[in-house]
Amino acid sequence: MSAGAAAIGLVSEMPSGPGVIPEELIAMIAAAIPRPTETFLLTARREADAIADQHRRTRTTALQLVDHLPAPELRRLRKMLPDVRLVQVIHVSDEESVDEARSVAALVDTLLLDSGNPRLPVKELGGTGRVHDWVYSRRIRETAGVPVLLAGGLHAGNARAAIEAVGPAGLDVCNGLRTDGRLDAGKLRAFFAAVG
Repeated sequence: MSAGAAAIGLVSEMPSGPGVIPEELIAMIAAAIPRPTETFLLTARREADAIADQHRRTRTTALQLVDHLPAPELRRLRKMLPDVRLVQVIHVSDEESVDEARSVAALVDTLLLDSGNPRLPVKELGGTGRVHDWVYSRRIRETAGVPVLLAGGLHAGNARAAIEAVGPAGLDVCNGLRTDGRLDAGKLRAFFAAVG
């Protein structure tokens, strides 16, 4: 937060990827973060009831839905949690990703464009450290009608190029700020210097 982060991502149980912490710790961190900094609960759950229950236990300001939720579940989730920011992750790979983003945009507050692969036997739903084709991300940003955040292999060396190529409302970074799986203060400072 002191480096300039507008939001903190708190990773709950995932099929793969770094940074998972228990829900009890997520709730403690979320309660301790002062506004205006947002707290994002990263959840791989796909049912509105389960996601709403998880939110009630953690009390974050936003839900980052890292897997695809069917439209009826998104509508139910919105009704259950009208004041919680819904951020749907789109794993960008091809033209199909653009269509998926357009179809879901009206049901959420924000889209987050990442480089996972939910089609694998063990789903990759974030934290891959891979960059996707930003041409698709720019097309999504230009046509979605909601704010777009960009993720996927970002670090101090490519953050400025990502901003120029896509024009997102913000960046989401994970592996690009870590050394041996832990947040690296030097990488964090370099990242904010690059985007500043």
